[in-house]
Amino acid sequence: MVRILCVTVLVLLCRPALAQSVVTLSPHLTEWVYSLGQQHKLLAVSAYSDYPQAAKSLPRVADANGVNVKAIVKLQPDVILAWRGGNKPQDIARLRQLGFNVFESQPMVLGDISKELRQLGEILEAADRAKKLAENFDKQLSQIASQFDSASPVSVFYYMWNAPLMSAGPDAWASKLLAQCQVKTLFHDAHVDYPQVSVQEVIRRQPDLLVAATTRSLSTEQAFWSSHENVLKAPVLVVNPDIFSRYTLRLIPELRSLCKQIHQTDD
Repeated sequence: MVRILCVTVLVLLCRPALAQSVVTLSPHLTEWVYSLGQQHKLLAVSAYSDYPQAAKSLPRVADANGVNVKAIVKLQPDVILAWRGGNKPQDIARLRQLGFNVFESQPMVLGDISKELRQLGEILEAADRAKKLAENFDKQLSQIASQFDSASPVSVFYYMWNAPLMSAGPDAWASKLLAQCQVKTLFHDAHVDYPQVSVQEVIRRQPDLLVAATTRSLSTEQAFWSSHENVLKAPVLVVNPDIFSRYTLRLIPELRSLCKQIHQTDD
């Protein structure tokens, strides 16, 4: 392992000096490494690290069941990029106990993406590139907010699953995204981030639009709601969950596109 420089930098406790090898434990962190042009430092990644295409060929050391600590020990990376909230706390703690340097990502609002990207740029010797990417991200995000600042508010039922029907509460990531363009999620008053709801409750609340975060086709989603079209007139839109739910730079064009579709459909 390389010599480390211990400092207090938000969630990064010990920053590696000149990190030359990296393991990522979340798809969004894998994308960040590629965005920074530092993919040559990647030793292994997590399951579902499927963008860009080249990431699919890298060894997997983490999935929904947890982290393969033995595999990481064999690899001896200079730094491990983890997702606080996505990876198990006990796995992250174990890696730290073994002496690994762990950078924990925890985006809570959109601005955290650019902030954390800058931090990672420092670690991977890509500070200039990170600065440019972060500034561009913030600029485009601001443009989206400005573009829809005077738009009429729209009520949207946003859901990820239909069996059971899972929606987004006030603090869910999707709700924070849609708020950028004057869109309020239908269950903004829920007491949990991802409430399970009923079709009857959706009908009672009468959203302006239905937005499905799914890889299923639009026709499939329309068919699901077709038996209720006499009492629910809301059109259906589909958004790619592999982009919309990840904290990556691809999020901006996806958000802009969805916002445009929502307000055009609502006209």
